[in-house]
Amino acid sequence: FPLGCAFDESIVHYKHFKDNPDYNNPLYNTKNGVYSEGCGLENVMVSWGHDDYMYMVAKKNGTTLPPAGLFVIRFHSFYALHHGGAYRHLMNEEDVKNLKWLEIFSKYDLYSKSKVRVDVEKVKPYYMSLIEKYFPAKLKW
Repeated sequence: FPLGCAFDESIVHYKHFKDNPDYNNPLYNTKNGVYSEGCGLENVMVSWGHDDYMYMVAKKNGTTLPPAGLFVIRFHSFYALHHGGAYRHLMNEEDVKNLKWLEIFSKYDLYSKSKVRVDVEKVKPYYMSLIEKYFPAKLKW
């Protein structure tokens, strides 16, 4: 979820944000907060988690993933955006283009897993080829 602007009701566990000091801070509790409309999500500070960590690892290691792939990595847990429709006023044109890929990806992410166990050894060559294509042999963590 974004920091520096109002918490949207579509954020998971929104009711707990009422205890956050930013909830009543007039600098942060408006629709735009410290941002301007259309500023682009790359300019919005979001709460930190595994999404941003992997995004930073990919960037630091010079991934050849396209921008849409990096967008999906960085924002795949931003449910208020891609399921709730919130914070779209902060998006720029590139974000709008990339959002369609995130919405496609989200169908295969959380809560969409199969109950059938995957044969890891069978699919490993495919996924290793993708890792080799988009990442260097040795990663900096």
